[in-house]
Amino acid sequence: MSDDTPQQQPPADEPAAGSDAMTRDIADVPAVEVITTVAVHLMSSAAVNLGLAEEGSQHKDLDEARKLIIALAGLVTASATEVGSYHAGPLRDGLKSLQLAFREASVVPDEPGQGPGEKYTGPVYG
Repeated sequence: MSDDTPQQQPPADEPAAGSDAMTRDIADVPAVEVITTVAVHLMSSAAVNLGLAEEGSQHKDLDEARKLIIALAGLVTASATEVGSYHAGPLRDGLKSLQLAFREASVVPDEPGQGPGEKYTGPVYG
């Protein structure tokens, strides 16, 4: 057979077998794991945008960091009662560290209560 043979495609209204497997796989993941994984990704990205990565200031972008910290604060605050204190405590600690790092990285720091995510967490003090 040649490589020019058309491949048979499933009808448009039938999902591909691979998507069924992915749906089953994601259904097996506990919500706590999904929430903490997303939070860790937000934290990591915010840290990079705060210049805390190895390359430091090469990736520093405080506007992006602010957006990520606000999203993280909303997620952590909204999910705290659902994920339990075992998971929420470390997430809150990480969030607070990022909020303080943001304040320290800013040329003109926000007043306590005005920083990224503090609308959800309340004022953060060092």
